[in-house]
Amino acid sequence: MEMKDMLIEKRLTSQVRFEGKILSVETDEVELANGEKSYREVIRKGNAVCVVPLLDSGEVIFVNQFRYPYSEVTTEIPAGKMDKGESPAECGIRELSEETGYTAGKLIPLGEFYPSPAFVDEVIYMYLATDMSEGKSHLDGDEFLTVEKIPLERAAEMAFDGTLKDGKTLTAILKTWYLKQKGII
Repeated sequence: MEMKDMLIEKRLTSQVRFEGKILSVETDEVELANGEKSYREVIRKGNAVCVVPLLDSGEVIFVNQFRYPYSEVTTEIPAGKMDKGESPAECGIRELSEETGYTAGKLIPLGEFYPSPAFVDEVIYMYLATDMSEGKSHLDGDEFLTVEKIPLERAAEMAFDGTLKDGKTLTAILKTWYLKQKGII
């Protein structure tokens, strides 16, 4: 038996405690690796996508948006939840266009991000968008944001100095900056 297999927990029961518009909360009884029983609270939330839109000028397109849980405006890369039946790439292209008006000639996968794996099942798929073409944004009715262009080098500095606080943005920007430092992009 591999070491990883010895860590697996088995769900015994599950009860939905809350069902909302974008998430549900469940309480699961589990059997631990040692045979003991315990409980897990899990937020079930659909998957999402984020995109680092990198212009030929070396600037990244960011969106500034009020985030209610923190009562502040955050600077983030374009992102959004996946629609039913939509692939991560399709979602990334759609969200980029909706929020910024830009379309990407090339979409490069940057991997997956687990925002809070202890209690949320969401996976965020990260992409780098290049060969950008400018268009007109078409925000959802409940979205209010502004677009800002920031040089990639400055964005990396903002990741380190605490200006950028959003986890998906931090991860995707630093991955992009790393690729740039290595001469891959």
